[in-house]
Amino acid sequence: MNLSMNKSIKQKMMNGALAGVLTTSLGVAAPMIAMTQTATAAPADNLTAAKRLNTLLTNTKSMTANFTQTTKGANSGTFSGSMSVQRPNNFRWETKSPSQQIIVANGSSMWVYDKDLEQATKQNVDSQVGNTPALLLSGDPSKIDQNFKITQPYSNKNYYVLYPKSDSASFKSLSMSFSGGKPVMMVLNDSLGQTTSIKFSNIKLNPSISSSQFKFTPPAGVDVINQ
Repeated sequence: MNLSMNKSIKQKMMNGALAGVLTTSLGVAAPMIAMTQTATAAPADNLTAAKRLNTLLTNTKSMTANFTQTTKGANSGTFSGSMSVQRPNNFRWETKSPSQQIIVANGSSMWVYDKDLEQATKQNVDSQVGNTPALLLSGDPSKIDQNFKITQPYSNKNYYVLYPKSDSASFKSLSMSFSGGKPVMMVLNDSLGQTTSIKFSNIKLNPSISSSQFKFTPPAGVDVINQ
């Protein structure tokens, strides 16, 4: 196996913590925005936290942003790229540096395309989305509390920590920070002991996004794997 294949496989493993934000997994590491503030307020009760998070996410009908993703653990590294999300259930996560990978999901299927490997993997995600972070950014906000225990550690901060109710979830906790009504950071603690931090920049809330962003056709000559 050559170096480019090793690099692409490692990246795919790291993005598996998302597969992105997104359809197969996406802390309790507090986001930086929360850590840099002095917290004096008591935690909100779970019902209040759920209502507040639901309102924030309901107001996010679509979103585009650049991201920087840093993973600490067995597969440490930093990646950057761009993302687009649109309800219901449309998601695009494109890593551009240091190598290239595209994850596209539309609620019924998900494509993971590794340019270095010249390989595209298609997965059925109908049965997965309900228990994954895809629900947060692209699914039905009103159903979030069915799948997660939602906490707000400080009632005066738009910072939330979610714990999956399913024993089969591939992550232990997910935290989200908001600023000006926009999600600015997510931190995932996965079941492998890794922490993945995702910082969003150049955020555009509720833009018009072409439906073509959530479609994928494998390039000619690419190996296609159906799972």
